[in-house]
Amino acid sequence: MEWSDEGIILGLRRHGEANAIVELMTAEHGRHLGLVRGGASRRQAAGLQPGNGVRVVWRARLDEHLGAFALEVTAPRAARLMEHAHSAFALSHVGSLLRLLPERDPHPALHRALEAVVEHLDEARLTGMLIARLELMMLSELGFGLDLESCAATGGRNDLLYVSPKSGRAVSRDAGEPWRSQLLDLPYFLVGEVAEPPSRDDVHAAFELTGFFLARRVFEPRGLTLPDARAAMRAALLRAR
Repeated sequence: MEWSDEGIILGLRRHGEANAIVELMTAEHGRHLGLVRGGASRRQAAGLQPGNGVRVVWRARLDEHLGAFALEVTAPRAARLMEHAHSAFALSHVGSLLRLLPERDPHPALHRALEAVVEHLDEARLTGMLIARLELMMLSELGFGLDLESCAATGGRNDLLYVSPKSGRAVSRDAGEPWRSQLLDLPYFLVGEVAEPPSRDDVHAAFELTGFFLARRVFEPRGLTLPDARAAMRAALLRAR
């Protein structure tokens, strides 16, 4: 068995004295692990860091085997991403989210989004927006997507400012005002393009929204809590902005 693909390194761990098991998010083969021979060596380990983009060839005798990776680093981002606390924590958080996906389950749209995210994680003004959008996409990829296109009460598509915590549907300003204290804020950048990076308040509201549904629909049913790296990332962003 053999295939080639594009991937982004999510993590690695030593395997034996000299080898490493590398975890990738690939374009066509989903989240995939493979053995890199000599991957624990100083020469190779420098390139096998989270955030780096790679060209990968996977080989195995049978499809269900772990198999071996041959990797070529095509986008060496890790060094600059690790220079900043917010981007280092963001990478860790993203890895935790992606590990919720079944291994080897293709998610090409998610891979494309991840490419755009990791390319700009060292830019503190963009990181909050990028991660919140990715969290929203992860909810959808995991089967818990929110309906943010029309008002749950009226069916209208304008002035959508809130989200119902019960249904995960958007609510317009007029329909939601009587229930304002019971609804979650919906920052515009989660549903439309913006010319400038969102404000700190909008990023906070977005993380409150995505965090609520990630906790209730994804992590808590698995007996888990939101990753510690998420809170650390948010704190680091506050210091960096």
